[in-house]
Amino acid sequence: MNLQRALKRLMDLLISAGLLVVLAPILAGIAIAVRLTTRGPAFFPCRWVGQDARPFTGYKFRTMIQGAEAMEAQLQARNEMRGPAFKLTDDPRVTPLGRVLRKYSLDELPQLWSVLKGDLSLVGPRPPRAQEYARFTDYQKQKLAVKPGITCLWQVEGRHRINDYDDWVARDLEYIANWSLWLDIKILARTALVVIKGTGV
Repeated sequence: MNLQRALKRLMDLLISAGLLVVLAPILAGIAIAVRLTTRGPAFFPCRWVGQDARPFTGYKFRTMIQGAEAMEAQLQARNEMRGPAFKLTDDPRVTPLGRVLRKYSLDELPQLWSVLKGDLSLVGPRPPRAQEYARFTDYQKQKLAVKPGITCLWQVEGRHRINDYDDWVARDLEYIANWSLWLDIKILARTALVVIKGTGV
């Protein structure tokens, strides 16, 4: 198992570094497009909680208007997710460009830097935001037993159908219990299909 963990980290390093180099022109183009189409920075800092409840900062391309976080409280009545997370299909804070970036999961690309640094893995339970973790039950905290990732079972198995956070956690715990390098490879392959089909909203 230790060898598999070492190979997982090696895979993270090689793939994240390779993609950052190959996709550099696309990353630069998206950053410029975000700056030209909306007010504010190209990147949005995400205050996440990682393995063993360690806080860290990751980045996404900004897909919402400035001040979007402050507006979340006003939208809580429309929250489609039961539990500590927030989900709103037609979120009015998302910009037109942001909808395209989300559709093809392009807003997630800057997280490859977090993978290279070691804060994230390519595959693993999605990290909760700090304010979400503050509301976690003991059951939900179990998902932080491993390093979080960019993609996971939740994203390739019923992401759009899951409206209860405990169902999301159940898939994370299933991943942890059955983890293998081969499972990671299969999830990455399925994630690529989701991105190509544009179902990553």
